[in-house]
Amino acid sequence: MSSEHAPTVVPSGISDPVQLARAELKAALAAIEQKSNFPRRAEEAANRAVENAKALAARRPAVALVGIIALAASAGTAVWGIARIASRR
Repeated sequence: MSSEHAPTVVPSGISDPVQLARAELKAALAAIEQKSNFPRRAEEAANRAVENAKALAARRPAVALVGIIALAASAGTAVWGIARIASRR
């Protein structure tokens, strides 16, 4: 972990009220940007999921294979269901 503060944390030791207000505003805006940036959050979540899947595949390849098969079956069933609904209209 870095020794630098996260952009959403106000550094301590600021005695000037103007500088403190600026630091608080900067931290608040960074927090709002971090929360509202959905594409970035989705990418980070996808990257975490990939890393977790890789770790699972390394530890327990049989479980990972079953998960892949289940995911493929679920996706196939969903596509089949959508195609069936679309063909009836």
